[in-house]
Amino acid sequence: MSLTRATLIWAALAAAFCVPIALAAGSPLLEWRGPIYILAGFAGIVALELVLIQPLLIAGYVPGLSAYRGRRAHYWIGGALVGTVIVHVAGLWITSPPDMVDALLFASPTPFSPWGVTAMWAIFVVAVLAALRRKLGIRPRAWRIIHTPLAIFIVIGAVVHAMLVEGTMETMSKAILCAIILIVTIQVLLSLQMWRKRAKSSASGAISTDT
Repeated sequence: MSLTRATLIWAALAAAFCVPIALAAGSPLLEWRGPIYILAGFAGIVALELVLIQPLLIAGYVPGLSAYRGRRAHYWIGGALVGTVIVHVAGLWITSPPDMVDALLFASPTPFSPWGVTAMWAIFVVAVLAALRRKLGIRPRAWRIIHTPLAIFIVIGAVVHAMLVEGTMETMSKAILCAIILIVTIQVLLSLQMWRKRAKSSASGAISTDT
């Protein structure tokens, strides 16, 4: 990868991370919020941004990271994602316990709650399975079958949740970030599927040659 392309990719990632946070920090809605609520809100923004970086890491699209380092970073960023979600939920629980109970029980009247809760549980399930993967003896193919649909649930749930919430995030930057997340996820899924087909085709060709 050329230096120019790598620089552009890093600049785009930096913008995707920094611009929504900067615009949210200037929201007038923060004037009526306490520090714990604000912390919870920004933890949610960071969690949404980490959802963007995860598919890029696993597909090897982040410049300067080898395939191995990309997978390791994917693992640790997944842990960071769990942490930000916990901070997000815990902060909202402290500031408004009844609302969080309703949300966790899928009884909240707000349309964004079930999407966020679904994404949260999917994140937790992936994290637990990833931590116990070796002990459970989950092989790569089985892991892909388990992980891929859960990752899709996470992306869809996180994006819909964010778009339906009318909070401190600036509307246009939020919409652009969510669109980028969807585009990147679809592109990565298609690329990984193509790579697996090529690998199977190469393996079949090698077998045919040997026989």
